[in-house]
Amino acid sequence: MKLLKTSVYVGPNIFAKHPLVRMTVDLGSYATRPAREFKGKLIEPLLKALPGLSNERLADGRAFLDRMEQDDDCDLGEVVARIALALQKLTSSPPDMAWSEPTKEDGVVEILFGYLTRRIGVEAGDLARLIVLESVDPRADKFNLEDEIDDFFAFASRRSLGPSAMALVNAAEARNIPWIRLNEDSLIQLGQGKYQKRIEAALTSQTSSIAVDIAKDKEFSTQLLYDLGLPVPEQRYARDAEAAVRAASRIGYPVVVKPVDGNHGRGVSVNLNTENDVRTGYEKAAEQGRGVIVESMIPGADHRLLVVGGELVAAAKRVPAHIVGDGRHTVEELVDEVNKDPRRGVGHENMLTRIEIDKSAVRMLKEKNLTPESIPEDGEEIFLCRTANLSTGGTAVDVTDVIHPDNKLMAERAIKAVGLDIGGVDFLTTDITKSFSETGGAICEINAGPGMRMHISPSEGKPRDVGGAVMDKLFPQGTPSRIPIAALTGTNGKTTTSRMLAHILKMASYTVGQTSTDAVTVDGNVTVKGDMTGPTAAGMVLRDPDVDMAVMETARGGIVRAGLGYDYCDVGAVLNVASDHLGLGGVDSLDDLARVKRLVVEVARGTAVLNADNIYTLKMADHSPAEHICYVTRNPNNALVREHIKRGKRAVVLEKGANGDQIVLYDRESQIPLIWTHLIPATIEGKALHNVENAMFAAAMAHALGLTLDQIRAGLRTFNNSFYQSPGRMNVFDEHGFRVILDYGHNEAAISHMADLVERLEPRGKRIVCVTCPGDRRDGDVAANAGAVAGKFDIYICHRDDDLRGRDPSEIPEMTRAALIDAGVDPAAIEVIPDEVDAIEHALSLARRNDLVLIFGSEIARAWKQIIYFTPAEKVEADDDHQEQPVPDIDVPEGYSLVSDERGVRLVPKN
Repeated sequence: MKLLKTSVYVGPNIFAKHPLVRMTVDLGSYATRPAREFKGKLIEPLLKALPGLSNERLADGRAFLDRMEQDDDCDLGEVVARIALALQKLTSSPPDMAWSEPTKEDGVVEILFGYLTRRIGVEAGDLARLIVLESVDPRADKFNLEDEIDDFFAFASRRSLGPSAMALVNAAEARNIPWIRLNEDSLIQLGQGKYQKRIEAALTSQTSSIAVDIAKDKEFSTQLLYDLGLPVPEQRYARDAEAAVRAASRIGYPVVVKPVDGNHGRGVSVNLNTENDVRTGYEKAAEQGRGVIVESMIPGADHRLLVVGGELVAAAKRVPAHIVGDGRHTVEELVDEVNKDPRRGVGHENMLTRIEIDKSAVRMLKEKNLTPESIPEDGEEIFLCRTANLSTGGTAVDVTDVIHPDNKLMAERAIKAVGLDIGGVDFLTTDITKSFSETGGAICEINAGPGMRMHISPSEGKPRDVGGAVMDKLFPQGTPSRIPIAALTGTNGKTTTSRMLAHILKMASYTVGQTSTDAVTVDGNVTVKGDMTGPTAAGMVLRDPDVDMAVMETARGGIVRAGLGYDYCDVGAVLNVASDHLGLGGVDSLDDLARVKRLVVEVARGTAVLNADNIYTLKMADHSPAEHICYVTRNPNNALVREHIKRGKRAVVLEKGANGDQIVLYDRESQIPLIWTHLIPATIEGKALHNVENAMFAAAMAHALGLTLDQIRAGLRTFNNSFYQSPGRMNVFDEHGFRVILDYGHNEAAISHMADLVERLEPRGKRIVCVTCPGDRRDGDVAANAGAVAGKFDIYICHRDDDLRGRDPSEIPEMTRAALIDAGVDPAAIEVIPDEVDAIEHALSLARRNDLVLIFGSEIARAWKQIIYFTPAEKVEADDDHQEQPVPDIDVPEGYSLVSDERGVRLVPKN
């Protein structure tokens, strides 16, 4: 049962639309044996250590244990996934997904399950695998299952979101507000880009730092409230224990002694009646804060009043940790029984905190002449803590519906006086249903970042949606929390298209965050270099507080490894599907590749933009929930698109005319001429048809995002294919007297586009090409790349990438040479120069008047510098003419039919 690989998907992925942990495990001989064969070894120890496993339910409502005992198709991989889920549920609420899938390799399975916190999910999966292995394999190392689960619980408790944070996260999800956890504590970003806000527990990015400082300073905050006529106890500051005794004498016993800046009831001593009690209370308080205050003891019960945005939204009566005797069990046994409540846990991570018999509890028992071993009388209520904080084992009773209006107004005034957007008022009164002016109740403390768990899940009474109140305050109705996201993928053209779209948006005054294969850019400035097409890069854009529009180039590798970095996009586009990267990451065929890339339109909600000239992308329309389907075609006679247009749906079509080609937009039965292709600099006067198509996609996506026609035209007319605007994408240099084109093309389709462009340009001199293939491609891919240029050039120079990716230095160049010869190229026209720098230098040195040099490079910046600093033998200008390339019709494939509905026309399987 060897773990081969663990992958963590942070968003929608090829398995599900939710975050998942994926464990690739070699089950060996266990792979073909159903889990029910091992039920005797598994079920009893699992239920003893994980009783919650008995509550695990399948989507059909059936208990998982029933499936495990009865169904032959339930394997040990699925058992591991369910255990991993049950382990996480000890401390968090992961998405309820768990299953396993076989792979193409014998004995190897994919184990998949949901998670909420990345590290907890990974740890749960690894422990679940070891638990099953130890149970079924007698050769496995043995361990104490309960100890391992306790260790996991301790690990997870330190990293899971607490009840208050979870309430806020759940409220955000209910309002479709995206959230990102920023650390292993409770710092969370709500919203995206420029709309983002942050919370940490009940502190928000709108919480005043000055107000927090005032709330922490118990002495000053009490004085502030007193000055406004709000009810507060008499209070004095004490510099030492004797000063505390003198203060208590002046105030009058009983008194409360507490830290000047404490929280969670730490260091607070209440109902002190003697000088020695005050001295002891002073020492306890001094350990917890920078100063100590003594205040009058207000009779009555402790209440927490929660105010959000100036309005009281919840009130709870807090009861100190206690037990009720039954005349049969000891105090210690009664505490153990209370702690069995599944809501109780260690610290603040559960709805209730475990009751501990500490020194304070022992002292309180002693006051009643009891010990932990004593047996209280039946019905006798024994308090084990003087303060009523939940963090010390207390409970809460909701009183929101019965609080007196005077008390409600008092709490709201107090929080406004301190200046908090969210605050908790600790209020002592004998009767919350009566006015403080009648009962003599008073405010004993103001809390910044107040805990919410007493309101979320009170021990008695109605739960309150306090998380929703906070969300409504941070994002009032109608306030945006998401920036528009335009996502695109494809085998070729995606980087150029994403740059085009980002340029169009920038020209329209948007601050654009863009991910691509070479960098993350914000407002046109490079922030991080590298292949940035995965979820990490998407997160960078969505976290940037300046960004108000996102353009996400999404590559196959990122999707396969980690999924998407966003839950959905407004516009999703798939440009094409062609052979590339096959044989890597479990993607072995074009159908596999299409399934991966289809994810982008599966999460598109507004518009799905699809290439109607590519059968793989055309099939994707039926898988998208997008409100609109927009087809892009270079074939004005495409039958499916014409039918789509007749129904008033969206399309972008390349129309042929006497004066050239024109991009035309169709929408709501309107035909809108957009721009002549020769006016788009990146198309080299309309001859680079692949860039014409890229411009069509950029225009379609910009239109779907709501840009005007003039904004789209202005963007396309000012975007060019220079190295500085689009490095590595058909960069043209004409200053040597011969034309040099540098391109990053590394698969058959991309190389074919460039070779066809060279033919349309019709150079009058020699055609020279530097050709290569990345080392991690299949041998067949190397041959296909060579075949794409074979017969179209006069001189072929075969080289390799700097990154050999496991190949010998001359392996790729020699394979390319052999493939060219097999394709009919004269061996005399082929040279092998493995080093890329040397190959480019030689190609440039061979060029003369009217020649054209096409260079496929890997290190683009270095290659471009080499080109522009090259000193040619002679300098003249080259010219070129226009030649059209036909686009083939695509017939309806066998097994599919055309279906029309409110979104237009699309291909769907017949069955």
